[in-house]
Amino acid sequence: MFCVIYRSSKRDQTYLYVEKKDDFSRVPEALMAGFGKPIMTMLLPLNGNKKLANANIETVREALETQGYYLQIPPPVEDLLKQHREEQGKN
Repeated sequence: MFCVIYRSSKRDQTYLYVEKKDDFSRVPEALMAGFGKPIMTMLLPLNGNKKLANANIETVREALETQGYYLQIPPPVEDLLKQHREEQGKN
């Protein structure tokens, strides 16, 4: 199984995985509107030979089979100042 990975033109570090190049027919319209113009990043085999940086291959494969797409969003931004303040309040 192959997938095509697109980068969002509107959201930094957000990627959309689909089964076929330029086929967004199974992706909800609201998601596409928020995603912006998809920019093709790479074609990737999901056979386990390559690892994905921020996604599990099995999770991606399952999402592609069941819903037709996988959306990878960046992890939340770490608020170090808030953590420091909380730690200082506990001491």
